[in-house]
Amino acid sequence: MSSAEQELLSNAAITSFRLNGQFLAVAEQLAAPSGLTAARWQALGAVLSAPATVSEIARTMGITRQSVQRIADLLVDQELAEYQPNPAHQRAKLLSSTDAGRDAVARIGPGHAAYARLLAENLGEERLRDAVELMGVLSRALDELGLPDQASAQNR
Repeated sequence: MSSAEQELLSNAAITSFRLNGQFLAVAEQLAAPSGLTAARWQALGAVLSAPATVSEIARTMGITRQSVQRIADLLVDQELAEYQPNPAHQRAKLLSSTDAGRDAVARIGPGHAAYARLLAENLGEERLRDAVELMGVLSRALDELGLPDQASAQNR
């Protein structure tokens, strides 16, 4: 029989999976007019203010380095981003946005602002802020716990 804590964890996971899918669908719609995908928008967004390595972007986004590498290479091929030398690490180049990449992201801005306004009006800005804060709290708690170890999980 499942405990109340197990049910809460399962419901949190299911809700976050649903939210992830919903956010990705919204991002795809918002990014499409600029010729980007949600993934390319996300990677470009990670380097708009400062260049970063593929590994840094992957850690920030919570996805694999290989996934980010594929997206970064596509962005470079499309001349929306470029690789720069990394003074801190010879092999791990820095990804940075080009002017064309910044322009593509800027074209998303008006639709993004309009949708953000609709969401804040629908939910209420304070409730939206609280939800974002709680998602951050949950994410940090999961980071602190790390991945479950089968043996220690059974003894808890």
